[in-house]
Amino acid sequence: MFRQLIALFVTLLITISAHAETVKVKLETTMGDIHIDLYADKAPVTVANFLKYIDGGYLDGGSFYRVVHMKNQEQNDIKIQVIQGGISGDSDVAQFEPITLERTNDTGIKHLDGAISMARGGPDTASSEFFICINDQSSLDFGGMRNADGQGFAAFGMVTKGMDVVRAIQAVKTDTPEGTLEYTSGQSVLDPVNFKSFTRE
Repeated sequence: MFRQLIALFVTLLITISAHAETVKVKLETTMGDIHIDLYADKAPVTVANFLKYIDGGYLDGGSFYRVVHMKNQEQNDIKIQVIQGGISGDSDVAQFEPITLERTNDTGIKHLDGAISMARGGPDTASSEFFICINDQSSLDFGGMRNADGQGFAAFGMVTKGMDVVRAIQAVKTDTPEGTLEYTSGQSVLDPVNFKSFTRE
């Protein structure tokens, strides 16, 4: 009986620990809901930073403002497919210090279809902006050359429900005709898809 109780206790601890490693969040947008698992055990720095923005309500009222598909990146030799969002340049919203880049070769989280990852310029510059992959995007992993430094981006979770919403957002109109070579205008959403709320589940 005692051994059975010990075994049950150990199982309970393992279960609690496993659940603690994945944080479930829900993004409600004007085009539908997106459910996401954040892998705190594999990318602790990135997840902790992202949760500061979620728990503080800083992402509420943000938006998806950039979409990248095969027809609006003629200037890029290496093509990707993502939607990007966050608080953008809103000066009224708090910005925390940039975080250390958790590379995919360290975390093991690849930029597969539905992966959520941090947008950045140089290494260790990510803060509030993020993107979601449509289809597998290995050029965004460590060693991939979408960013010339080859360090890749910090994937830190996965969409578990709502990829239909993600793909619908990718298909919204941008503010210049297809075929233009302007980065910001060719990929900027004409009517940004707003975040109604971003919360833990």
